[in-house]
Amino acid sequence: MARAFLFVLDSFGVGGAPDAEAYGDAGANTYGHIVDACREGRGNRQGLREGLLDLPNMRALGLDNAAALAGDAMQGAGTALLPGSFHAAASEVSKGKDTPSGHWEIAAVPVTFDWGYFPHTQPAFPSELTAAIISQAGLPGILGDRHASGTEIIEEFGEEHIRTGKPICYTSADSVFQIAAHETHFGLERLYELCAIVRKLVDPLNIGRVIARPFIGERKGEFERTANRRDYAVPPPEPTLLDRLVSRGSRVIAIGKIGDIFAHQGISEVRKAPNNDALFDKALVAMDEAQDGDLVFANFVDFDTLFGHRRDIPGYAAALEAFDLRLPEALARLKVGDILILTADHGCDPSWKGTDHTRERVPILGLAPGLTGGSARLRSSYADIGETIASHLGLPPGRHGTSFLSEIAGRA
Repeated sequence: MARAFLFVLDSFGVGGAPDAEAYGDAGANTYGHIVDACREGRGNRQGLREGLLDLPNMRALGLDNAAALAGDAMQGAGTALLPGSFHAAASEVSKGKDTPSGHWEIAAVPVTFDWGYFPHTQPAFPSELTAAIISQAGLPGILGDRHASGTEIIEEFGEEHIRTGKPICYTSADSVFQIAAHETHFGLERLYELCAIVRKLVDPLNIGRVIARPFIGERKGEFERTANRRDYAVPPPEPTLLDRLVSRGSRVIAIGKIGDIFAHQGISEVRKAPNNDALFDKALVAMDEAQDGDLVFANFVDFDTLFGHRRDIPGYAAALEAFDLRLPEALARLKVGDILILTADHGCDPSWKGTDHTRERVPILGLAPGLTGGSARLRSSYADIGETIASHLGLPPGRHGTSFLSEIAGRA
């Protein structure tokens, strides 16, 4: 039995990116700064959590060791590691600190080209693009048209959107065009159709994603984004690990937004859920159903969307502790011949300035029953993750990345 399970804790970076300064992120460290905040009391929230950050299960897989490899000298002490566990940290070589770049590189296809971005001006979108969107979609106009936090801009324009029928359009430091609209007043399917129109219009600008951001509520203070988000991404520039597996006849079961990120290429089945806990439930069912040669690929988005971007340190800490509490359920499903890897696609340091992702190294934590495990050292690319899974599942090597399976695969 050789099965692979890949869990992405969206935005859970461990600092230390060698090129962080070029992105304005020198010193960013999602994990380390959450640890510090919890130690100092800034990670406490009445009724939610208090005290030191408590992650015994991830630490038993080598989380602190991975952080130390990334350059955080404050981490890496004391926790006994599980037999068969392994750890590493990886730098990103892709040009960008966005979701598609991180995930594609994890799947062994780094992004070597430059994404298109919208300027930090108001308006942010070119006038000819806005005019084309309004014309082709039959809109009375758009609202927003700037860099913004999604929750904040919905609060600001939600009532006007309901009154006028104009969708709320905004962007960020990522290569993205986001559209927020009310599920009933504007219509969910109409929002999806609008995003499909915009996807074609922004292709010449090399924009990575168009994201539908539906919400509900009738007035300011009541608006709430729903789980019916949909990403319209450009496809990866060459076959990823997922394509290679599906072409071989294996199944790739995508949990959460993985299907959207890969433009549904190399995906056998998509299973979505509204939050981390429900996504974990879906992942466990998929683990039970996975057969020899299959990959279960899950993204746990709440860390990023609900807490990283909102700079909510106690919320992020509580979400990590909730995930860690459930991790033994996944570990208990592993059989000899299986491999489980936990990693991240970028950082989103909740103590950092602004609301955007942060350029960081990511942890690589895992368990491979029957193998020796240990340190897989500091990796020069996220692509090493995908190539390790490829090697484990019996695929020939790809063009990017280097498997570290031989470094952890001595017999226990």
